[in-house]
Amino acid sequence: MKLIIAEKPDQGSTLASIFKHKKQKGFIEIFPNDVFPKGAYVTWAIGHVCQLVSPEKYQQGWKKWSLDNLPIIPEHFEYEVTKDKASQFAVIKKLVTNPAVSEIIHAGDAGREGELIIRNILRLTKSRKPMKRLWISSLTANAIRDGFQKLLDEGETRSLYFEAYTRACADWVVGMNASRLYSLLLQKQGFSDVFSVGRVQTPTLALIVKRELEIENFKAEPFWEVLAHFLINGKKYTGKWQNDGETRVKTKELAEKVAAFCREKPAEVSEVLAERKEFFPPLLYNLSALQAEANKRFKFSPKKTLDVMQKLYQKGYVSYPRSDSRYVTKEEANTFPEILNKFSHIKAYESFFPLPFATLSENKRYVNEKKVTDHYAIIPTEQIPNVERLDPDERRIYDLVATSLIAAHYNKAIAEYTTVTTLVDSRAAFISKGKVEIEQGWRKVLNPKEREDEPALPLLLKGEQGKTEKVEVKESQTQPPKRYTEGQLITLMKTAGKHIDDKELEKILSKTEGLGTEATRAGIITMLKDRLYIEVSKNLVYATAKAKILIEAIGKEILASPEMTAKWEQKLKEISEGSAVPKQFMEQTKKMVIHLISSSIGQAANWSFSENVRESFTPGKQRKTKQSYSKLGPCKKCDGSVVDKGSFYGCSNYQKNHCDFTVSKKILGKNITQKNVKLLLSEGKTELIEGFSNKEKTFNARLFLEEKEKKVRFLFEEAASK
Repeated sequence: MKLIIAEKPDQGSTLASIFKHKKQKGFIEIFPNDVFPKGAYVTWAIGHVCQLVSPEKYQQGWKKWSLDNLPIIPEHFEYEVTKDKASQFAVIKKLVTNPAVSEIIHAGDAGREGELIIRNILRLTKSRKPMKRLWISSLTANAIRDGFQKLLDEGETRSLYFEAYTRACADWVVGMNASRLYSLLLQKQGFSDVFSVGRVQTPTLALIVKRELEIENFKAEPFWEVLAHFLINGKKYTGKWQNDGETRVKTKELAEKVAAFCREKPAEVSEVLAERKEFFPPLLYNLSALQAEANKRFKFSPKKTLDVMQKLYQKGYVSYPRSDSRYVTKEEANTFPEILNKFSHIKAYESFFPLPFATLSENKRYVNEKKVTDHYAIIPTEQIPNVERLDPDERRIYDLVATSLIAAHYNKAIAEYTTVTTLVDSRAAFISKGKVEIEQGWRKVLNPKEREDEPALPLLLKGEQGKTEKVEVKESQTQPPKRYTEGQLITLMKTAGKHIDDKELEKILSKTEGLGTEATRAGIITMLKDRLYIEVSKNLVYATAKAKILIEAIGKEILASPEMTAKWEQKLKEISEGSAVPKQFMEQTKKMVIHLISSSIGQAANWSFSENVRESFTPGKQRKTKQSYSKLGPCKKCDGSVVDKGSFYGCSNYQKNHCDFTVSKKILGKNITQKNVKLLLSEGKTELIEGFSNKEKTFNARLFLEEKEKKVRFLFEEAASK
């Protein structure tokens, strides 16, 4: 009899569903059939059933957080069963040790984490029974049956386990030592909090903080543009004055001078340049691309997209969600006509049919066996759901996957971009840009939501003449770098190589997976939120004072650099390929941690943090069962006090009388410090705050308290508007 161990309960149920079976407590019994003549048991993990033990399990003295106890490096790493999953582990162990079970089928997710989860459980059961590996990319009935008939030898995936195990141990050593190190050193600086540090989360956080500081330190500079409105042969359009390829004018005086020269002067079309551009349909999705698109379209967090994809996968509607490939093999491509035929009868998709191309099997843009890693791209399976009955989130995500496949069978989109140069009085050159869609192609299906900077232009011919109807001077300001969205964080992590100066290391990161993996990126972003390093408001990512403090302290240590991740990922990849030894990798990790400890302790005395950061810092809620609030001033609506409540400033009497007086901690991208809140409450206005930024411009202003409505408003002064 065979024992099948899945990674999750739902997957276990799905694997058993194609056979006649009976549900038991914690497992399912499959009755004898053509695939399992003697029958089989199916049981499951509940994610990570085992965890690396805590430091005090190795040495009791390691329980105390002390610099003297560092480094914490066990000679041998040990796993234990997590308390909340002990009952399921007991079920698995009983089945593993059942004399009737002659062989185990490892049916964890077909990837590194799945490999680690099931093998760790089997290690703790001390199983010595022969093992085979189920390796499938979808949970349809056909895929399951085919997978059980083509089981892999366990040795074919063993090196993936070595990689995942080494990764987990190395991350434990870095996290356990670096988190204690920086927490203890920063406590001496007056920051009473736990500062979590990790091999992937910290380089990611460093990139976010870098952008935050670029925004904060940005100094807006004014510029002017001269806009002319032309009437040529009854056709109206607008142009911008251009001088040496630049449309921005540095002084108002020059802009006004140009405008005055051009008013009511004759105008002539001196040049019309048309450039035709072709746009191929996008590649099929991998997880990162899908997360980025779902965030852009629906504001879904990366974790939400992965969770929805997991549900669709477990129902058998889509292929393996954690894929890092955007290509398929010819075998998958040959299934597409059947899938698309079913789509053609679905109301939501019928308007896209018939398709320009019946098959992709010879299209190398999508079909490339060499670029398919453990899994092919995310695609719909032949098991098509009733789209109308999917819940709204599932439908949105399924629709992205379905339409990406449909669009791949369409022609390229073609657009013509036109640049018109208009000369005023034969001297002043004005540039106008426009776009005309020649062929819609795949955009009929996907209709990408892009900002169109080019308005429609009338048909203009060189030599046409007319007049300048109106000329205006428009004042603007240079804009700070844009904040990342959550979806862009996924792309940022995947392309961290672009932030590396060393070309060899950049190649390594692009060959591996950047920061983190397809499976872990969403979790890293969630962790940064949970640990109060980042805040996400209206889908925009803000680094907190806590994040700035940690990254400032780490400084140029390799721990915060994508370079370190590049080297680690290269070595880990070599372990998975069998060309590197885990022991050597762990030795290098230990040396790095020892160097980090001595270096950081030596440099801590020189750490310097700005007053602004110190004032904005709020100790983490996770360290205090009850938060003690410091009073910043009297509430303007009742007899309470205004206190720092973590993500905003609010009245201490809220519980008592529901007083709703609040002051936001962030207003138009600027942190509002405790110092300024104290001034607002005591003197009615803050000091001048520079760098407020809305869609139109960046500006400086004070904040003041409007007496009647008790609302915070902007106070503009001559000094603020310059």
